[in-house]
Amino acid sequence: MRMRFDDTNPTKEKNEFVESIIEDTKTLGITWERLTYTSDYFDQLFELLRGLIKKGLAYCDNTPVEQMREERNKKIESPSRANSVEKNLEIYDLLLAGKANDYCVRAKIDMKSNNGAMRDPVMARPSDVPHQRTGTKYKVYPTYDFCCPVIDTLEGVTHVLRTNEYADRIPQFQWVLKALDFPPLEIYEYSRLNLEYTVLSKRKLNWFVDSGNVDGWNDPRFPTLRGVLRKGIRVETLIEFMLEQGPSKRANLMEWDKLWAINKRIIDPICPRYSSVSVDKACRLTVVNGPEEPEAVSVEMNKLNKVLGLRPLWKSKNLLLEF
Repeated sequence: MRMRFDDTNPTKEKNEFVESIIEDTKTLGITWERLTYTSDYFDQLFELLRGLIKKGLAYCDNTPVEQMREERNKKIESPSRANSVEKNLEIYDLLLAGKANDYCVRAKIDMKSNNGAMRDPVMARPSDVPHQRTGTKYKVYPTYDFCCPVIDTLEGVTHVLRTNEYADRIPQFQWVLKALDFPPLEIYEYSRLNLEYTVLSKRKLNWFVDSGNVDGWNDPRFPTLRGVLRKGIRVETLIEFMLEQGPSKRANLMEWDKLWAINKRIIDPICPRYSSVSVDKACRLTVVNGPEEPEAVSVEMNKLNKVLGLRPLWKSKNLLLEF
């Protein structure tokens, strides 16, 4: 297994995310053979992109973002698509040097395709935001769609597992491989996890964190690993839940009840039993014929697990009840 961080967008990357993901993965008991970052390959990626430009399979475009989006929706070719290889290489060098920030690099595929992912997608774009690992060394960054097929090949990946929300990008993935004369890779799709009444989008969850509406990514109301562990769900529960879901391609909408049912079955035999009353909801009750002095008897911590031993059960005429 390769553990790779696709740190291609410095505006959205933070070291705390990397550290949290590594820690959470270890919490799940998952180990990897090699830890890498997409930024480790930036120089190779830019040279490969230069090779695509030389082949006439990529070009530099300065169409404004909103206009480009509209043209892609309407299958309209950008005037920059007709640039010569020499002009594209000249602009590309300026782009790498941070002197052409109004340009991006697009693959030249098929603007008439019914698949929007094949309509000349962006392969690299400029950014002045310092990168978390490389600082200000680079002025332009390759996109996720360009990096994935390239680095999968460079790292010797043979089988690529992707959620089927990326289905329309598979032809683009294979196009990049073919354009670079790389061998095709086996891609296996599976459905992403969906939970009832639950927001799983990182972008939307990040809004709650940044706006201070929650304590952080470990807020027990969050569907993050740290959040659900704080709610009392065990790691064994999560692993069993994931394995039961399996690599199915069918769309799913899971219920939290199933997760809690698995959790209860795992916890029941190992949990000692105690009683408690909330301080702010407690009321006093006096049993007229109860023991004058408190007395204790020993009871099993858990009748399902005698190894847990005994605990005292107190008897008294003065009781606390929760209302």
